[in-house]
Amino acid sequence: MQRIVLEIPDSKFNFFLELLKNLGIKKVKKLSPRHMKYVDGLNNALDEVEEHLGGDKYLQDAKDFIEEL
Repeated sequence: MQRIVLEIPDSKFNFFLELLKNLGIKKVKKLSPRHMKYVDGLNNALDEVEEHLGGDKYLQDAKDFIEEL
């Protein structure tokens, strides 16, 4: 089983839920604003890692971070 996170405009939300129901998808969970903030932060972190791996961004390693403290 796989999971996805989608941002649906409020005006299309009920239509989208009906579509999922017609496709036989039974489990739908609406995330709270707190959870959405967490997901957004995680997505931003993953984007930074991708930029780092592509050579477009430098990320400080944990050892250097601890030494600065």
